[in-house]
Amino acid sequence: MGTKEEIKEIGELLTQEVKNNEIILYNDEVNTFDHVIETLIYACDHSPLQAEQCAWLVHYKGKCTVKTGTYEELEPRCTILLEAGLSAEIV
Repeated sequence: MGTKEEIKEIGELLTQEVKNNEIILYNDEVNTFDHVIETLIYACDHSPLQAEQCAWLVHYKGKCTVKTGTYEELEPRCTILLEAGLSAEIV
C-alpha cells in the first residue's frame, strides 16, 4: 500500500471517529424574533448578527443548524433552548 492510500485511510478513520452532532432550531408561530435572537446569543454563544441570521433562516427555511459539536457539548445548550420555549433537537 502506498503512502497516499495510507493517509486516505487514516483520514477516513478519523472522520468516522469525530462525528459532530448539530442542534437544529425549528420555526414556530409563537416566539418573537427578539426572543429567538436573545436566546441564541445566550444559549449558543452567537453574536447578535449570527443570531439574527439564524432567526431569518429558521423563519424562511423552517429550520437551521445553530450549533455543532459533540452530544455532550450540545445537550445543555439544547436544554436551554427548549426551556426557553423554542423548538430544537440534537441530530
